[in-house]
Amino acid sequence: MVDCAGSTIAVLLGDIGAVEGDWLVALAQDEGKGRQGRAWSSLAGNFFGSTLIQLRVGDPPAPGLSLACGLALIEAVDAAAPGEPLMLKWPNDLLLGGAKLAGILLERTGDHIVAGFGVNLAVAPAIEGRVTASLDRALTPQAFAPLLAASMARMLSLWRSSEPAAFAQAWLARAHAIGTPLDVHSGPGKRIAGRFDGLEADGALRLRLDGGAVEVIRAGDVDLR
Repeated sequence: MVDCAGSTIAVLLGDIGAVEGDWLVALAQDEGKGRQGRAWSSLAGNFFGSTLIQLRVGDPPAPGLSLACGLALIEAVDAAAPGEPLMLKWPNDLLLGGAKLAGILLERTGDHIVAGFGVNLAVAPAIEGRVTASLDRALTPQAFAPLLAASMARMLSLWRSSEPAAFAQAWLARAHAIGTPLDVHSGPGKRIAGRFDGLEADGALRLRLDGGAVEVIRAGDVDLR
């Protein structure tokens, strides 16, 4: 574990010697970021870590990795803080009692994908327009890191050995219910309202519109209504 100049994702992507399964976990980092370039608050006691995944011939479609990362994260938090009301939210958030506890960001260069995880172990940062939560120092980043690493290794193996549709169903079992009202923001000024209709096999969101049609969304942010 190190203090990190820049984000752990950027450092790991730039490491030409990194191999699959390597992790970089920072006790503090500069220039952390969230989805769509948003700033990420790096508060002391929270978890900031990234791991490298090497895409192989025969792997399932890469977008399904976001589901694997979400399942790994919720499994690790379950182990760290049993009995908490956790729920996955598409595409890459983990909620605690409806408030954001953690987020995941994936970046790709060639056949390398780095998955970055930010978890509010100690402090819930203030995010405009969002309700946030923390685990109130249930454990330290040093204690959480091996839990997440083991869970990620297991989920990566399952992702490679399972049918994509079955893996999507496993994610759905830990997510917001079918029929949940959603607002989807797919770009500046682009907002679509509908109800959650499940996932495509590759992890894309199915949004049922008021008229009954289903729109498949592969990128965007989601608010639960």
